[in-house]
Amino acid sequence: MFPDDGFRELARHECLRLMAKAPVGRIVYTRQALPAVSPVNFSLEADGAVVLRAPAALDLARAVDGAVVAFEADDVDTARQSGWSVVITGSATVVTDPAEHDGLTRTGPVSWAPASEEVFIRIEPELVTGRELLGGRAGYGVDHGPRWFPGPPGSCAAC
Repeated sequence: MFPDDGFRELARHECLRLMAKAPVGRIVYTRQALPAVSPVNFSLEADGAVVLRAPAALDLARAVDGAVVAFEADDVDTARQSGWSVVITGSATVVTDPAEHDGLTRTGPVSWAPASEEVFIRIEPELVTGRELLGGRAGYGVDHGPRWFPGPPGSCAAC
């Protein structure tokens, strides 16, 4: 039986398991008092903390250090109209401890855009939420009805 809206809420452990498989996510933060979103590669620690590696010169590190941010990862299968989305919300901090920084250099995420000087940003998971789309409309056995063509209103394959 599908929920009425076709989505299933995911438990925390399911969210973390799925997010650990995603190669790229998006950090949502505030830049100049406006919402900003940046795609980044990341790693997930055992406690659910998200670790990002970014060029030190990038404004991202300054913008998020000490701020509450959201981090989202997802996977979508357009053919099956299914997928999932997980959001971790929490405080972000730039890793300043030299020993921890050195450890993350060996075990943390590898930057897809390396720079001569990089910083690590950790997001502590205060809220972990996720939803799974259960097979889209096909999962409901719904008749999709006529197919609409781009063009003037009222033009459709069944007309």
